[in-house]
Amino acid sequence: MAGLIEFANGGYAFLEGVYPYSQGVIALPGFAIERARFARPLPLAQGFAAIAAHLASLGRPRTALCAAELRSPRPFSLEGFRDFNAGYVAVLRRWDLVRDGLNPVARSNVCPQFDPPAQPGFFAFSYTVPDAATAAPCSFVVAGSGEWPEDTPFPQGIVARGDTSPAGLAAKTDYVLRTMRERVTGLGGDWAALTAAQVYTVHDIHARLGSHFARDGLTRIGLTWHACRPPIVELEFEMDVRSVATERVLGIG
Repeated sequence: MAGLIEFANGGYAFLEGVYPYSQGVIALPGFAIERARFARPLPLAQGFAAIAAHLASLGRPRTALCAAELRSPRPFSLEGFRDFNAGYVAVLRRWDLVRDGLNPVARSNVCPQFDPPAQPGFFAFSYTVPDAATAAPCSFVVAGSGEWPEDTPFPQGIVARGDTSPAGLAAKTDYVLRTMRERVTGLGGDWAALTAAQVYTVHDIHARLGSHFARDGLTRIGLTWHACRPPIVELEFEMDVRSVATERVLGIG
Protein backbone atom coordinates (compact mmCIF):
# COMPACT_ATOMS: atom_id res chain seq x y z
CA MET A 1 0.00 0.00 0.00
CA ALA A 2 1.29 3.46 -0.91
CA GLY A 3 2.13 5.85 1.89
CA LEU A 4 0.00 8.83 2.90
CA ILE A 5 1.97 12.06 2.45
CA GLU A 6 1.00 15.46 3.85
CA PHE A 7 0.90 18.35 1.40
CA ALA A 8 0.51 21.24 3.80
CA ASN A 9 0.61 23.97 1.13
CA GLY A 10 -2.54 22.49 -0.36
CA GLY A 11 -4.40 21.63 2.84
CA TYR A 12 -4.54 17.92 2.04
CA ALA A 13 -2.66 14.64 2.18
CA PHE A 14 -2.26 12.24 -0.72
CA LEU A 15 -1.57 8.60 -1.41
CA GLU A 16 1.59 8.35 -3.47
CA GLY A 17 0.83 7.21 -6.99
CA VAL A 18 2.60 7.29 -10.32
CA TYR A 19 4.16 10.18 -12.25
CA PRO A 20 0.94 11.72 -13.68
CA TYR A 21 -1.28 11.50 -10.57
CA SER A 22 -1.67 10.38 -6.98
CA GLN A 23 -3.98 7.55 -5.91
CA GLY A 24 -6.22 9.90 -3.95
CA VAL A 25 -6.41 12.87 -1.59
CA ILE A 26 -7.96 13.63 1.80
CA ALA A 27 -8.45 17.00 3.48
CA LEU A 28 -6.19 17.87 6.39
CA PRO A 29 -7.76 19.06 9.67
CA GLY A 30 -9.13 22.57 9.24
CA PHE A 31 -9.87 22.04 5.53
CA ALA A 32 -12.56 20.51 3.35
CA ILE A 33 -12.57 19.47 -0.30
CA GLU A 34 -15.04 21.03 -2.72
CA ARG A 35 -15.72 19.96 -6.32
CA ALA A 36 -16.55 22.16 -9.31
CA ARG A 37 -17.75 20.87 -12.68
CA PHE A 38 -17.62 22.97 -15.81
CA ALA A 39 -20.97 23.35 -17.56
CA ARG A 40 -19.07 22.35 -20.72
CA PRO A 41 -15.64 20.71 -20.77
CA LEU A 42 -12.83 23.18 -21.36
CA PRO A 43 -9.65 22.51 -23.36
CA LEU A 44 -6.67 21.89 -21.12
CA ALA A 45 -5.03 25.35 -21.21
CA GLN A 46 -8.38 27.13 -20.88
CA GLY A 47 -9.36 24.79 -18.06
CA PHE A 48 -6.18 25.47 -16.11
CA ALA A 49 -6.79 29.20 -16.50
CA ALA A 50 -10.39 28.85 -15.29
CA ILE A 51 -9.24 26.78 -12.31
CA ALA A 52 -6.65 29.41 -11.39
CA ALA A 53 -9.30 32.14 -11.62
CA HIS A 54 -11.77 30.19 -9.49
CA LEU A 55 -9.19 29.49 -6.80
CA ALA A 56 -8.13 33.15 -6.80
CA SER A 57 -11.78 34.21 -6.38
CA LEU A 58 -11.90 32.09 -3.22
CA GLY A 59 -8.60 33.43 -1.93
CA ARG A 60 -7.00 30.02 -2.38
CA PRO A 61 -3.55 29.31 -3.81
CA ARG A 62 -3.06 27.16 -6.90
CA THR A 63 -1.61 24.50 -4.63
CA ALA A 64 -5.16 23.96 -3.31
CA LEU A 65 -5.93 22.00 -6.50
CA CYS A 66 -6.17 18.37 -5.39
CA ALA A 67 -8.01 16.42 -8.11
CA ALA A 68 -8.74 16.69 -11.82
CA GLU A 69 -11.36 14.99 -13.99
CA LEU A 70 -10.34 15.07 -17.65
CA ARG A 71 -12.00 14.15 -20.93
CA SER A 72 -10.09 13.11 -24.06
CA PRO A 73 -11.22 12.51 -27.65
CA ARG A 74 -10.17 8.84 -27.79
CA PRO A 75 -8.03 6.34 -25.87
CA PHE A 76 -4.28 6.83 -26.14
CA SER A 77 -1.60 4.30 -26.88
CA LEU A 78 0.61 3.84 -23.83
CA GLU A 79 3.29 5.99 -25.47
CA GLY A 80 0.74 8.64 -26.45
CA PHE A 81 -0.56 8.68 -22.87
CA ARG A 82 2.97 9.31 -21.61
CA ASP A 83 3.39 12.20 -24.05
CA PHE A 84 0.09 13.75 -22.94
CA ASN A 85 1.04 13.40 -19.29
CA ALA A 86 4.31 15.26 -19.83
CA GLY A 87 2.47 18.43 -20.85
CA TYR A 88 -0.15 18.09 -18.13
CA VAL A 89 2.39 17.56 -15.35
CA ALA A 90 4.50 20.47 -16.64
CA VAL A 91 1.68 22.84 -15.64
CA LEU A 92 1.43 21.26 -12.19
CA ARG A 93 5.16 21.83 -11.78
CA ARG A 94 4.76 25.51 -12.65
CA TRP A 95 2.00 25.69 -10.05
CA ASP A 96 4.45 24.30 -7.45
CA LEU A 97 2.38 21.16 -6.98
CA VAL A 98 4.98 18.58 -8.01
CA ARG A 99 7.89 18.39 -5.57
CA ASP A 100 10.72 15.89 -5.26
CA GLY A 101 9.15 13.92 -8.07
CA LEU A 102 5.86 13.47 -6.19
CA ASN A 103 2.58 14.55 -7.78
CA PRO A 104 -0.17 15.05 -5.15
CA VAL A 105 -3.07 15.71 -7.56
CA ALA A 106 -5.50 12.81 -8.04
CA ARG A 107 -6.97 12.35 -11.52
CA SER A 108 -9.32 10.55 -13.85
CA ASN A 109 -9.04 10.88 -17.63
CA VAL A 110 -11.68 9.17 -19.75
CA CYS A 111 -12.94 9.23 -23.33
CA PRO A 112 -16.66 9.81 -24.05
CA GLN A 113 -18.27 7.40 -26.50
CA PHE A 114 -20.71 10.09 -27.61
CA ASP A 115 -19.99 13.78 -28.30
CA PRO A 116 -16.28 13.53 -27.44
CA PRO A 117 -14.23 16.72 -27.12
CA ALA A 118 -12.01 17.80 -29.99
CA GLN A 119 -9.00 17.87 -27.65
CA PRO A 120 -8.22 16.82 -24.07
CA GLY A 121 -9.64 19.07 -21.41
CA PHE A 122 -11.21 19.49 -18.00
CA PHE A 123 -14.63 18.14 -17.02
CA ALA A 124 -14.32 18.91 -13.29
CA PHE A 125 -11.79 19.54 -10.53
CA SER A 126 -11.55 19.49 -6.75
CA TYR A 127 -9.74 21.78 -4.33
CA THR A 128 -9.46 22.54 -0.64
CA VAL A 129 -11.01 25.39 1.34
CA PRO A 130 -10.67 26.31 5.03
CA ASP A 131 -13.29 24.56 7.16
CA ALA A 132 -13.81 25.15 10.86
CA ALA A 133 -16.24 22.23 11.29
CA THR A 134 -14.12 19.85 13.35
CA ALA A 135 -16.87 17.23 13.80
CA ALA A 136 -17.49 16.68 10.09
CA PRO A 137 -15.94 13.58 8.45
CA CYS A 138 -12.83 14.26 6.39
CA SER A 139 -13.61 14.81 2.70
CA PHE A 140 -11.63 12.80 0.17
CA VAL A 141 -11.35 12.00 -3.54
CA VAL A 142 -10.04 8.71 -4.92
CA ALA A 143 -8.30 8.82 -8.30
CA GLY A 144 -9.70 6.90 -11.24
CA SER A 145 -8.45 3.36 -11.74
CA GLY A 146 -8.92 0.92 -14.58
CA GLU A 147 -8.36 -2.82 -14.57
CA TRP A 148 -4.60 -2.65 -15.01
CA PRO A 149 -2.45 -2.99 -11.87
CA GLU A 150 0.15 -0.32 -12.61
CA ASP A 151 2.97 -2.36 -11.06
CA THR A 152 2.54 -5.02 -13.77
CA PRO A 153 3.65 -5.04 -17.43
CA PHE A 154 1.29 -3.46 -19.95
CA PRO A 155 -0.78 -4.85 -21.58
CA GLN A 156 -0.07 -8.32 -20.18
CA GLY A 157 -1.13 -7.30 -16.67
CA ILE A 158 -4.63 -6.15 -17.65
CA VAL A 159 -7.23 -8.11 -15.67
CA ALA A 160 -9.20 -10.38 -18.05
CA ARG A 161 -7.40 -8.78 -20.98
CA GLY A 162 -9.55 -8.70 -24.11
CA ASP A 163 -12.45 -10.43 -22.34
CA THR A 164 -15.67 -8.40 -22.38
CA SER A 165 -17.89 -11.41 -21.71
CA PRO A 166 -20.02 -11.23 -18.53
CA ALA A 167 -17.34 -13.19 -16.68
CA GLY A 168 -14.55 -10.96 -17.97
CA LEU A 169 -16.38 -7.75 -17.07
CA ALA A 170 -17.18 -9.16 -13.62
CA ALA A 171 -13.47 -9.84 -13.06
CA LYS A 172 -12.59 -6.31 -14.15
CA THR A 173 -15.26 -4.84 -11.87
CA ASP A 174 -14.06 -6.94 -8.94
CA TYR A 175 -10.51 -5.67 -9.37
CA VAL A 176 -11.48 -2.00 -9.71
CA LEU A 177 -13.88 -2.07 -6.76
CA ARG A 178 -11.19 -3.68 -4.62
CA THR A 179 -8.78 -0.93 -5.69
CA MET A 180 -11.31 1.74 -4.73
CA ARG A 181 -11.73 0.21 -1.27
CA GLU A 182 -7.97 -0.12 -0.76
CA ARG A 183 -7.44 3.52 -1.68
CA VAL A 184 -10.19 4.74 0.65
CA THR A 185 -8.62 2.70 3.45
CA GLY A 186 -5.14 4.02 2.59
CA LEU A 187 -6.41 7.59 2.80
CA GLY A 188 -8.00 6.95 6.17
CA GLY A 189 -11.42 7.68 4.69
CA ASP A 190 -14.76 6.05 5.46
CA TRP A 191 -16.38 4.00 2.67
CA ALA A 192 -19.78 4.56 4.32
CA ALA A 193 -19.26 8.32 3.91
CA LEU A 194 -19.04 8.20 0.09
CA THR A 195 -21.18 10.82 -1.62
CA ALA A 196 -20.55 9.76 -5.24
CA ALA A 197 -19.26 6.82 -7.28
CA GLN A 198 -18.61 7.15 -11.01
CA VAL A 199 -18.29 4.27 -13.48
CA TYR A 200 -16.61 4.75 -16.86
CA THR A 201 -17.29 2.05 -19.44
CA VAL A 202 -19.09 1.57 -22.74
CA HIS A 203 -20.27 -1.87 -21.61
CA ASP A 204 -23.63 -2.51 -19.97
CA ILE A 205 -23.29 -2.49 -16.18
CA HIS A 206 -26.84 -3.63 -15.35
CA ALA A 207 -25.87 -7.26 -14.79
CA ARG A 208 -23.49 -6.14 -12.04
CA LEU A 209 -25.75 -3.68 -10.24
CA GLY A 210 -26.82 -6.18 -7.60
CA SER A 211 -23.83 -8.50 -7.56
CA HIS A 212 -21.21 -5.76 -7.26
CA PHE A 213 -22.41 -2.19 -6.85
CA ALA A 214 -25.38 -2.70 -4.52
CA ARG A 215 -23.29 -5.20 -2.55
CA ASP A 216 -20.79 -2.42 -1.89
CA GLY A 217 -23.44 0.16 -1.02
CA LEU A 218 -22.96 2.23 -4.17
CA THR A 219 -26.50 2.12 -5.55
CA ARG A 220 -27.68 3.65 -2.28
CA ILE A 221 -25.86 6.91 -3.05
CA GLY A 222 -26.79 6.91 -6.76
CA LEU A 223 -24.22 5.31 -9.01
CA THR A 224 -23.24 7.56 -11.95
CA TRP A 225 -22.50 5.74 -15.21
CA HIS A 226 -20.56 7.68 -17.87
CA ALA A 227 -20.47 6.07 -21.31
CA CYS A 228 -16.73 6.57 -21.56
CA ARG A 229 -13.67 4.46 -22.26
CA PRO A 230 -10.61 4.52 -19.98
CA PRO A 231 -7.71 6.58 -21.35
CA ILE A 232 -5.49 3.77 -22.67
CA VAL A 233 -6.28 1.37 -25.51
CA GLU A 234 -7.33 -2.12 -24.29
CA LEU A 235 -8.74 -0.93 -20.95
CA GLU A 236 -12.51 -1.36 -20.64
CA PHE A 237 -13.61 -0.36 -17.13
CA GLU A 238 -12.73 2.47 -14.73
CA MET A 239 -14.14 4.02 -11.56
CA ASP A 240 -13.56 6.80 -9.09
CA VAL A 241 -15.28 7.62 -5.79
CA ARG A 242 -15.41 10.61 -3.48
CA SER A 243 -16.79 12.02 -0.24
CA VAL A 244 -17.40 15.72 -0.90
CA ALA A 245 -20.19 17.76 0.70
CA THR A 246 -20.06 20.86 -1.55
CA GLU A 247 -20.24 20.66 -5.34
CA ARG A 248 -20.96 23.38 -7.87
CA VAL A 249 -21.24 23.94 -11.64
CA LEU A 250 -19.19 26.72 -13.25
CA GLY A 251 -20.02 28.54 -16.46
CA ILE A 252 -23.81 28.25 -16.51
CA GLY A 253 -25.44 30.85 -18.73
